[in-house]
Formats: sequence, C-alpha cells, structure tokens
Amino acid sequence: PLAKAGARVARSAREVADQATAVFVSLPAPAILREVSLGANSIAMGKKAKIVVDLSTTGSAIEKEVAAGLAKKRITLIDAPVSGGATGAAKGTLAVMVAGKSTAVAQVSDPLAVLGKLFVVGNTPGQAQFMKLLNNLLSQSALAMSLEALVAGVKAGLDPDVMMDVINVSSGRSAASQEKFVRQVLPRTFDFGFPISSICKDISLAIEECEALGVPMWVGSQARQLWKFALKQDGAGKDMTELVTYLEQWSGADPPPPVKKG
Repeated sequence: PLAKAGARVARSAREVADQATAVFVSLPAPAILREVSLGANSIAMGKKAKIVVDLSTTGSAIEKEVAAGLAKKRITLIDAPVSGGATGAAKGTLAVMVAGKSTAVAQVSDPLAVLGKLFVVGNTPGQAQFMKLLNNLLSQSALAMSLEALVAGVKAGLDPDVMMDVINVSSGRSAASQEKFVRQVLPRTFDFGFPISSICKDISLAIEECEALGVPMWVGSQARQLWKFALKQDGAGKDMTELVTYLEQWSGADPPPPVKKG
C-alpha cells in the first residue's frame, strides 16, 4: 500500500540507511531492534544515516545497548516510544516520549510532531523507554481491574451501560472505562488493535525494570499474572480487550448482549 502511495521500498535496513540521514523504526521486540540496528545488514552498516529514532517499546536496557552500538558508527539514537494506540496513530494524536541529545531531537522534531504531542523526558536513551513502560503498566493494570469489576457487576445483575455511566463520573473512571469499554468491550467488537502477547511483553519489561531499581511491584505483578494466564489460554494473538471473555469464562458469568458502538 505504501509503494502504491509513492513510497520507495528498500530491501533491508542497511539500504534505508544508505539513503536517509534519519531513520525511524517501530519494532516489536528487543532482539529485533538489536538486529535491525546493529546486525549484519543493519542501519549501523549504512553510509548515510546519522540519526535513528526508535518509536518501539522495548525497554531501557536494550535502548542503551543499541545507543552505544550506534554511537561507535557515529549515529545518534533518539529514544521516542509512543502511546495512544492505532486510533491515536491514525489521528496524529499520539503521546511521543523523547529522550536524547537535544541537537539531534531538534533535527527530527517536525516529523515527530506529525505523530502527536512531544514530551521531552530526558537526554539519555532509555529514559523515554522507562516512562513508556510506567505508562503501560498503569494502563494495563487498570484495564485488567476494570474488566474484573465489569464482569462482577454483570454477574450481580447490574446493567453494564449504567455501570459505565456511574463509573465514568466517579472516582473509578480511567481510560479503560471511558474509551475501551465504550468502543471495544461493551459493543464486543474487540478491535482496539493491540494483542495480549504485546501486553505481556510490556508489563513484564516494566516490572523487571522497576524491581531492578528496588521498587516492589505488588499490584503490577498480580496484573501481569492475569495477563500471562490469558496468554497461555490461546490468547496470544487476541485483542487486549478480549481479556473480558476469559474473565467471563472463569467466573461463569454470561456475557451481556452487545451494545451500539459509541
């Protein structure tokens, strides 16, 4: 589709880095980021690239490793994970967390601004990754707890629409209740666009990095256990909002009829 729209297709990361001074990457796992950035046919082997902007969520440890490897090739890494999901990407309203050398950030701030709003959180690669992991930990834990509450309420005979009306003007409201419930959970479309496998990757990275700092993650660890259990029940490729179907099965609750998508 991009080629039909006029984009030039490259056969490798190295070929991109032979032609572009700034290379943007968005990749699903630490090992893939390492290979694309530092491998045999990678960005580091390119002749022209001077800046790499990493939009992935892969954790601060790999970010620091890749930054050091690219620096040996005189390439600067900008740590710039994004948040807001597929909807935010389509609308250009993502939150873009940025950490890196200010001079390099200034050179790519305009294309980054196309994605959404920039938040400079530090000047060292890895800092933006940690910020993103903390954000995801909060979001994913809140979603899990909110889905548990929804299933409990429905099983007790409460109307799910009324529940959301109450919660969303009360202290229990969250992005989960205000957005995901209205658009994906209650209509049962389950099309947020983020798989349970990626949730497990992100929440595990967050907890590991927090614990490495000596911060015990009691609540986050329980949320991780729930997400991982769903993963093991054939949930890897399922949408994150489908976690509610597992909770319904486990609790013996009948799913409510779909409501019109808000």
